[in-house]
Amino acid sequence: MKRFFLLLFTAVMTAVSFAQKDVKTADPKSTNTNATGTNPKATGEDPAIKTNPKLAALTGSSKTVAADPRPAGENFTVIKTVAATPVKNQSATGTCWSFSTTSLVESQAMKNNSGEIDLSEMFTVRNIYIEKAKNYVLRQGHTQFGEGGLGHDQIRAIALYGAVPESVYSGLKDKTSHDHQQLIKDLQGYLDNLLKQKPLPEKWLNGYISILDSAMGAPPVQFGSMGQSYTPQSYAKEVLKFNASDYVNITSFTHHPYYEPFVLEVPDNFSNGTYYNLPINEMIQLTKDALTNGYSVMWDADVSNQGFMQQRGVAVGAYDQVKATGKEEILSGAAEGKWDANLRQALFENLTTQDDHLMHITGLGKFPGGKPCFIVKNSWGEVGPHKGYIHVSEPYFAINTISLVVPKAALSKAMLEKLKIK
Repeated sequence: MKRFFLLLFTAVMTAVSFAQKDVKTADPKSTNTNATGTNPKATGEDPAIKTNPKLAALTGSSKTVAADPRPAGENFTVIKTVAATPVKNQSATGTCWSFSTTSLVESQAMKNNSGEIDLSEMFTVRNIYIEKAKNYVLRQGHTQFGEGGLGHDQIRAIALYGAVPESVYSGLKDKTSHDHQQLIKDLQGYLDNLLKQKPLPEKWLNGYISILDSAMGAPPVQFGSMGQSYTPQSYAKEVLKFNASDYVNITSFTHHPYYEPFVLEVPDNFSNGTYYNLPINEMIQLTKDALTNGYSVMWDADVSNQGFMQQRGVAVGAYDQVKATGKEEILSGAAEGKWDANLRQALFENLTTQDDHLMHITGLGKFPGGKPCFIVKNSWGEVGPHKGYIHVSEPYFAINTISLVVPKAALSKAMLEKLKIK
């Protein structure tokens, strides 16, 4: 995965014009960065002159340009929305996998009549950091270690550790915003020094946990909520009514058989999560059907391209055509290029499409010309004209999607049978 030095989005930044390179550094789930903490792919390149094969495939041109800061002038039609909790800010962390999938779980809680619940993302992040340490040690350091993850990690963590409200555990300790850059360095440094010892100390995990507690605070063993006493596990079971088997991981690539699960080959899949493989058209239709039936979807996608414009509130696959022609209708998905499964696969295999960032799809809409799009909740704060949401065209979704997490109840009986899911 691409690795990013994360910048905090602030209210001031929403009014500032910045280039697409800034979007790349500010948004995605960063894992283990290089020595300077930056994304090797993003450094040393002027986004106004670098070439991008993905854009070339979609628009017929390989020239990219800096993002236009003007709001997209949309006469937008909302078709369907699913209830969602307020937009949050992951700040200077690469934990979008938790923010996005937590938002999905919160929406499911509302759908299950559990009410609007503000869950702690950092409780899960902390627990996954522990799981990453165990994995790193068993693989003797020959694996990914960092902040990043995938949607299934959130589901797995709630199943293992439970969940708590944000009011009970914020993970901030004495800070006002999240920043895990130094924490990750300290954690990996501890593990690397540990691996120099053979055999390992029996209680090596205690030292690792003390670093987490120092930076994020110790989580509660028991807590009160709504007049009741809970453990994290009982809260997940009794309040959230959480069951990990209620969620299904979906993807679409041609190098594995369709309708079969496989371990998705991206660096942040440290836990070897499996994803059911669908033809791209079926994956798109599944997403639309889920939303139409009142289920939201976690979305993992590549966003480090000129078509993803949070400041303008849109993601389309024809951005450089807008700059060349000045036609605002292109921003509404009216003139996007063609795509197919072969193009999508080629961009994945040549490492153009990578698992940059995870978000939460909460609705369906139409651009002014009638082209369909997805309404997506981001986790960078209330950035852009839609206050933290972005309208994603279907071609952009088709080309850039890495994976989805979907409530199992959203899948049709026919789809469940195809995937052999009971």
